Amino acid sequence: MRLRALLDTDALGLRLLGGEDELDRTVRGVMTTDLKDPSRYLSGGELVLTGLAWRRDATDSEPFVRLLVQAQVAALAAGEAELGAVPDDLVAACARHRLPLFAVHESVAFATITEHVVRQVSGERAGDLAAVVDRHRRMMTSGPAGGGPDVVLDLLGSDLDLRAWVLSPAGRPIAGSKLAGPALPADVSAKLAAEHLAAVRTGRRGPYRVLLGTTTYSLFPVHSSGGRSPQGSRDVRESVLSDWLLAVEADAGEWPEERLDLLQGVTQLISVERDRRDAARTVRRRLAQEVLELVQTGAAPAEIAARLRVAAPVLLPGLGAAPHWQVVVARVEWRDGELEGGPIAQSLLEEILVDPLSTGPEPSDRIAVAHTGDEAVALVPLPAVSTEHDGSEAGILADQLLESVRDPLSAGLDDDGRVTLGVSASVHSAEGLRGALEEARHARRVAAARPGRVCAAGHQELASHVLLLPFVPDDVRRAFTARLLDPLRDYDRRHRAELIPTLEAFLDCDGSWTRCANRLHLHVNTLRYRVGRIEQLTSRDLSRLEDKLDFFLALRMS
Repeated sequence: MRLRALLDTDALGLRLLGGEDELDRTVRGVMTTDLKDPSRYLSGGELVLTGLAWRRDATDSEPFVRLLVQAQVAALAAGEAELGAVPDDLVAACARHRLPLFAVHESVAFATITEHVVRQVSGERAGDLAAVVDRHRRMMTSGPAGGGPDVVLDLLGSDLDLRAWVLSPAGRPIAGSKLAGPALPADVSAKLAAEHLAAVRTGRRGPYRVLLGTTTYSLFPVHSSGGRSPQGSRDVRESVLSDWLLAVEADAGEWPEERLDLLQGVTQLISVERDRRDAARTVRRRLAQEVLELVQTGAAPAEIAARLRVAAPVLLPGLGAAPHWQVVVARVEWRDGELEGGPIAQSLLEEILVDPLSTGPEPSDRIAVAHTGDEAVALVPLPAVSTEHDGSEAGILADQLLESVRDPLSAGLDDDGRVTLGVSASVHSAEGLRGALEEARHARRVAAARPGRVCAAGHQELASHVLLLPFVPDDVRRAFTARLLDPLRDYDRRHRAELIPTLEAFLDCDGSWTRCANRLHLHVNTLRYRVGRIEQLTSRDLSRLEDKLDFFLALRMS
């Protein structure tokens, strides 16, 4: 289709702001984005839709437009809902680079434009595609209550007699047609996801055909941010562990070109819902990032608690009591070390931790995930359930976390990647959150020491050292404790400084300055002086979990 045709479609309500001489350009696809640099998802010829969330000030427009022009997009359409009007600096940048620019009225949904372009680009070569898209437009414009991708799959079943499901890269069912019957068995979903990820990593072009028993499935990638194929991105590893897939119970190898185009168009429609769900996670991501920064910078527990009070209603709506919290740390590492694993680990945690509490048929995101460097940190709320009756502790268990997703993730990682996870015990207040983070990180390092591409460890395994103490040779025990504790004992004898009792209390209080000072009836500054003296005499750092553990073991063995 030509850009000129967009202006001739009254239902779209587009207003041309520049580029009158370029309206004969051909549109080959559509992409919705608010990334500052969406170039990795562009293959050329797209109409790019943006809500302008990437723009912080006037200097952002020029580099954004330059990237679009370098990617050879057809045009840019900017929504007016965010800023009220398209900024002049964006209009000027598009004019300089001869990039056609449209304004999208706030009453027009991007989904409506996406549906129209997808239908036109497909050339309306199949009447059944037009029926699916027309009905899906009504669902998409009615908001989340419209049913999401389930409605699309129902239409595939009713109009095309196709049984289809949408799966996460870990094999979690996301949507399914009512006409498809019962949900896919967990083992089938896992195998399909594994086959899909293996095909993506080896560079095969979709759809991928898989024979399980006597049933043939065709797998279509569902990419976020406009549906760019992984072959066109900078590195397939950036999206392989986060993109959804559409599984159809049919052999696409026998289909005519029109039917393949139909399913490709449907994956673009489903990707709109995918992007919508990703956008809904923005608030939770921001909350997690704020809490993580407060914890890592040693903020006061009261300040952290205030942020948790804000987070609780968002993550656990309707929960009366303050929740307990668990921390899950994940790290994605690649053999060549060229990719930053944090964003990949963040998306992965959001997939495998989704709905840890709900028992209903509809999953609901209740976790908040931040990332820093190659690491992602999930803050998981748990109901404040009393555990006094049996001493057990509710929450996420490391061995169960990866049980159903290990095979798909291993296929996606191929031979050059690893995923390791650590899970903390639950904590009941902001004071325990820093210790939970360190505990989860140390558990992840325990998992990293194990063989395998996908490994996890929980807080229970950090207590297993107690079982090992009796088997440590006496000479090793004496040397270990003497190296750590003798400098403190000597100092206590000379100065009556009580460094050993201070160390024991500090560890028993999980490194909480306030609780430890109250227990020892000291001013916090006095406690900080003593801890600083301990660190100076032993060349250790009591803010590090490894050094805390060494001191704990030394005290246990002394």
